[in-house]
Amino acid sequence: MSTLVIENAAVCTVDRAGTEYATGYVVVTDGWITQVGEGAAPEGGQRLDAAGCLVTPGLINTHHHLYQWATRGLAADSTLFEWLVELYPVWGRLDAGITHAAATAGLAKLATTGCTTVADHHYVFPADAGDQIAALAEARQRVGVRLHVVRGSMDRGESDGGLPPDNLVERTEAALLGTERAIDTHHDPAPDALLRVAAGPCSPFTVSRELMEGAAELARRKGVRLHTHLAETLDEEKQCLEEEGCTPAEYADELGWLGADVWLAHTVHLAPQAVRRMGETGTGSAHCPTSNGRLGAGIAPVRDLLDAGVPVGLGVDGAASNEAGGLAGELHQSLLQARQRGGPRALTVRQALWMGTMGGARCLGRESEIGSIEPGKLADLAIWRMDGLDHAGIADPVAALVLGTPPPLARLLVGGHTVVDDGRLTTTDESAIAAGLRTASSRLRDDR
Repeated sequence: MSTLVIENAAVCTVDRAGTEYATGYVVVTDGWITQVGEGAAPEGGQRLDAAGCLVTPGLINTHHHLYQWATRGLAADSTLFEWLVELYPVWGRLDAGITHAAATAGLAKLATTGCTTVADHHYVFPADAGDQIAALAEARQRVGVRLHVVRGSMDRGESDGGLPPDNLVERTEAALLGTERAIDTHHDPAPDALLRVAAGPCSPFTVSRELMEGAAELARRKGVRLHTHLAETLDEEKQCLEEEGCTPAEYADELGWLGADVWLAHTVHLAPQAVRRMGETGTGSAHCPTSNGRLGAGIAPVRDLLDAGVPVGLGVDGAASNEAGGLAGELHQSLLQARQRGGPRALTVRQALWMGTMGGARCLGRESEIGSIEPGKLADLAIWRMDGLDHAGIADPVAALVLGTPPPLARLLVGGHTVVDDGRLTTTDESAIAAGLRTASSRLRDDR
């Protein structure tokens, strides 16, 4: 039995009662949290003096496209549809090696910004490109964070009125078989799982009705979750109204795509009745503030969603639409966007942290395992250094975390294992990751 005692730190548990300790401790035994409290820590175990630090749950990224780390900086001034049209042909040259290099870099960046769990929506499967899902799984193993692979799919190419080139989409049956194979090969339902799989047709403008319905049936038969993009832009809403006679949210409801086993990316353009319907059904929302701003998609109605009881998590989104690629900064951006939309009381600093932790855990169906610092939960912990120049003198450490620049990590633990120590990865060589990413990006550019 191994025990780690984190002591002398400010602790924000993000539990249901909002418990915080100005000077507290967390005890970790064999990868699980066993004690949390105020004042002097219990005797015994390995000691970690976290004076000057804030301990929070590890952050949870509910929406990403890791492969896009190889195509950052392109289509810098485009709308979503313009951006996709420019990048689809580039992504059509992906192979498993490029995906692995990009995913490793993306996961490394997320880890060094406090993220312990990542949901990655991978929907590009070029012919003869190798095993894309295995490439993601191997990247997860190198970096050491938890990964939810959303096995995405597209079966609606340009000839069927979709955006992707025809050579970048799968046949409907092949997409469903590929999703089922990913679930059977990689999904781990155990409480301490490091790798899980969800079903994720890409979006209504790249996917047929048959694939949306088939994926929902498959996911529920296999007991996994469902994820897709929805209501991200006005262009999407216009197309859905023209083709289906309803909004994207109404279309999702019609197809059985609202429910407690579903979380949706973006949800920017929602009518009040759609917000209420998401709350009634327990459908989650992955809020991606920086990406939405980068693409000019709009500002999601986060305050309304939270008031309706919707589980709202935070997402970085693809690094080709959020080149920073870190999750801690999304706490800050989510607060700014909510207040720009609804005024200074639209979102508090603690509500922003809740979205980045417990809100994300609820989206992924893991609220009993991660997302708060409580005995019986996994020891996924971020220990933030708050006594440096950027944050010293701010009395409220949670306000310092959310309102200030992202602080450096003293330690990041995933299931009690150290992934980041003093701001640096401990699991793999960052310089080697950067070199692999440069090579992968060059290969994509050189193949143009």
